[in-house]
Amino acid sequence: MPLFNARVKKFFSYYKPYKRLFAADVFCAVIVSAVSLIFPLCIRYVTGAGSFRNGTDNFVLPLSLLLAGLIVLQTACALFYDHMGHVMGARMERDMRNELFAHYQTLPFSFFDREKTGSILSRLTNDLLALAELYHHGPEDVIIYALTFTGALIILLRLNAGLTLVIGIFLPFMFCYSVFYGKILNRVYKRNREQMAEINARIDDSVGGIRTVKAFGNEGIEIEKFRSANEELYQSRACIYKHEARYFTGMAEFFARFILAAVAVAGGVKLSGSSLSISDYISFILYASYLTAPIPQLARVMAQYQQGLSGFNRFMDVLELPGENYGPRDPANRKNRPHDPGGSICSAGTEPDNIGGELEFVRACFKYSQNNDYILKDISFKAEPGDFIALTGPSGIGKTTLCSLIPRFYELTSGAIFIDGKNIRDMDIRDLRLNIGVVQQDVYVFAGTIGENIAYGKPGAPREAIIQAAKKAGAHDFIMALPDNYETRIGSRGATLSGGQKQRLSIARVFLKNPPILVFDEATSALDDESEGIVQQGLLSLSRNRTTIVIAHRLSTIQKALRVLVLNEGGITERRKDSNMRNRI
Repeated sequence: MPLFNARVKKFFSYYKPYKRLFAADVFCAVIVSAVSLIFPLCIRYVTGAGSFRNGTDNFVLPLSLLLAGLIVLQTACALFYDHMGHVMGARMERDMRNELFAHYQTLPFSFFDREKTGSILSRLTNDLLALAELYHHGPEDVIIYALTFTGALIILLRLNAGLTLVIGIFLPFMFCYSVFYGKILNRVYKRNREQMAEINARIDDSVGGIRTVKAFGNEGIEIEKFRSANEELYQSRACIYKHEARYFTGMAEFFARFILAAVAVAGGVKLSGSSLSISDYISFILYASYLTAPIPQLARVMAQYQQGLSGFNRFMDVLELPGENYGPRDPANRKNRPHDPGGSICSAGTEPDNIGGELEFVRACFKYSQNNDYILKDISFKAEPGDFIALTGPSGIGKTTLCSLIPRFYELTSGAIFIDGKNIRDMDIRDLRLNIGVVQQDVYVFAGTIGENIAYGKPGAPREAIIQAAKKAGAHDFIMALPDNYETRIGSRGATLSGGQKQRLSIARVFLKNPPILVFDEATSALDDESEGIVQQGLLSLSRNRTTIVIAHRLSTIQKALRVLVLNEGGITERRKDSNMRNRI
């Protein structure tokens, strides 16, 4: 129950920045509903007490002007809530998408290890679109239909209570029918969203690995995988259409028409017995349609509510996941401010604390989950500021994982890591990462220009600094050979660049960042001998007076190291130490 209440509060919190617009939207909805209830009264007046007598038409002009004014007013109000209501919903969708994306940025690596990209995209797009429709249409539709239903019911009771009871016989059955199918629709909508996420994941997986697909000639396999996922999506949609048809047809066709037929027959009996006037009979038929018309519309609102609620629950499932513990300036300390984009990680607002570079592992142990075996166990070593350390060992032993623990991409299972004598768990994670330069084995290049990709290491850096970083990384020459030099645009994931070129760009980012601690995970593995030599010289220059850990198998890298640490199943063993290396670099 506390979780339910928290989600209810969260749901309505998105109206707060737009409360004036929401109030105007609701006011217009009330006017539309009220005007709808007035028209049958005017008709009753015309057919009853105000009917034409002896050619007298004194009331015709005022009544015509009244009706015309009401039509204009109703049209203006409907136009306002249809337009501005959608604008309000779009703004709320924008706010929620910003908040969700910002929260994605705070989630740990473990979340992205297990979550499919398609599911992430589905929550950011399809789910929030359905939710925006609920935010806009939900309140105004409920108000219009509820007021129309309530107003019509009151007027009907005043016109003829006996006939109104005929309608009342059907209402409990309609309510039970609505609740029954509402639960079914909630389940099928949720299933459909899961299938939509699955097909998005399938598309992302296949397109992202298209080179591998074509290299192995497995286009047929990917087509079959997609057809299977697409068939499941179709089945979920077909299930929705089946239950929606039963729901809406039952409400709009069966119950609504049955009520009108019953009222027409019962009213006709009363009319023949002179216990009901013709004007009241016509008015009653009109108001009976007003009473039944909102019922199928409310059914559609309920279906929309189920879709929006399903999207909101999926939205909250992610938003309630704990983000990384960022420390003293943790943006998470500013939670519950969904409309403050400044609450994201990207605006901590202060410069990072500088660190010296002393690094120490103390009996560090790590496993990815409670059910997994330890990847690293009892790892202990110390690196002094300025040490150049090569970390080597068999493939799959955990070298990359060990380096991922330093910037807290993953949290230790037990033990501790200290930088300058301070436990990294007690450091602000943003400060920690801004002081560590990481070039990973799996290089990622963003869509954009070459200059923008290098500047990712230090946003806002001047062009001169970007060029200098590129030169140190051995990237300047190939960049100048491109059509637009540093303004050359590259496709997503750097598809137009070679592996060595992408790796040099990622190294240039770290040169530009200029941190006191460097971590290179096979940073030169994709380079030819000439490029490797250029990068190695820049790396040695950058490493001066900085703590550097290089994951390497190449002898050229290991030979330049001050110390070589060998990682094996028993932990860390030190193979060589050259006290003169620091002087040579």
